[in-house]
Amino acid sequence: MDNIELIDSMIGKAKTALAEFAKYDQEKVDACIKAMLLAFKSKAEELSREVIEETGLGDYESKFEKNIGSPDGIWYALKGKKSVGIIGEDRERSLKLVASPKGILCSVAPTTNPNITVLFNAAFALKGRNVLIVAPHPRAKKTTLHTIQILNEALAKLQAPKNIIQCIEEPSVECTQILMKKCDVIIATGGAAMVQSAYSSGRPAFGVGPGNVQTIIDKGFDYKEAAAQIVIGRKFDNGLICAGNQSVIVPKEDAGQIVEALKANGAYYAESPEEVDRFRKALFPDGKIINRDLVGKNAIAIAKLAGVTVPENTAVILLKGDSHKIGKADPICGEKMCPALVLLTYETFEQAVEIARTNLLFQGAGHTSVIHTNDEKKVEYCGTTLPVSRLLVNQPGIFAANPALANGFNPTSTLGCGSWGNNSISENLTFEHLINISRIGWKRDPKDIPSVQQIWSE
Repeated sequence: MDNIELIDSMIGKAKTALAEFAKYDQEKVDACIKAMLLAFKSKAEELSREVIEETGLGDYESKFEKNIGSPDGIWYALKGKKSVGIIGEDRERSLKLVASPKGILCSVAPTTNPNITVLFNAAFALKGRNVLIVAPHPRAKKTTLHTIQILNEALAKLQAPKNIIQCIEEPSVECTQILMKKCDVIIATGGAAMVQSAYSSGRPAFGVGPGNVQTIIDKGFDYKEAAAQIVIGRKFDNGLICAGNQSVIVPKEDAGQIVEALKANGAYYAESPEEVDRFRKALFPDGKIINRDLVGKNAIAIAKLAGVTVPENTAVILLKGDSHKIGKADPICGEKMCPALVLLTYETFEQAVEIARTNLLFQGAGHTSVIHTNDEKKVEYCGTTLPVSRLLVNQPGIFAANPALANGFNPTSTLGCGSWGNNSISENLTFEHLINISRIGWKRDPKDIPSVQQIWSE
């Protein structure tokens, strides 16, 4: 069987499953999702160990934290939400809303985050009575297949239709491209080339843009609190998460205090130009693209490759940057998929925001930024000035994606970056993006229709 025949066979099975699953009511749909989430949660430790063994990326503690906690956040976000049949009514406009499946969804799962990408997309797909076919990354195919096996076993116990969730067992670029052209909707979580391929498939696609989370610390804020949260956001899963903090933009006169606070939380501070350049060359050998050998590796591995001796308990590498050499002028101002941060100083708050904006326009536009402040006007200034879809206040950057109920963002593995990042949505992907909504409209009562005079009156 060649690749076209393989995908055609999977699409055929998916169509059969879709026809059966479309008959499910809300109660049965939600029962399927709950069973999947609990099954995944029960295997969190096993999945966390095997994904490290297969990919060599990230760290076990972070993987386990994601795998054990994500089902909680997903269920909290989905339970009680209507997604079948009549899901809402707008009496003022005499409308009723009807949900229908979008059909056969293709999920392209990355090697950096295979387990929960499958979990999130499966839960969101089934919530809308869709079916899902997963295209794994070749370096993560075993753990991706295992994840789907766990979910399917849970569905089988409820006698759900077979093939609601399928997976390409021997993934390849060709298979993925064929699948993207034959499915109904694509969820593309991964690198820029893959996302571009999804957008070029001729099918509706939800993609993500690169992350480069800029972090501003306001003068006078609790520097110890900010430092602790920044290190949490940067070291998590060895920096693989696209929402991890990438920079620390600090008031110049208090930079020393903030550096000490970061060091107290496990940061190694590279201050001299010579040492910073060693790290720069290790991270970006060609001055542009991140060194693949350091993606998802810990701070000790970064330092070793740079030829720098650091304490054994080092959690992140903190590099002193030049506030007059930002954005494309210095690669360390871009995304670093490992626990490395750049420290930049400012003299005025407006300059801090401009530094963040310049770095985002270099890389990460539309994604996420963080501000540590107690001044709401400064929050609003950042929110109306920075090209980001998410601005987090006094939180680690990683809370943009999987907030553990700490904020109001939808938990997700797909962070839309809007037109800034060449994406179709500027929010966190959830099930509502994966359903078609029909609107039933009644003729309005004449007394509810405004006159021309009323329309133009002040």
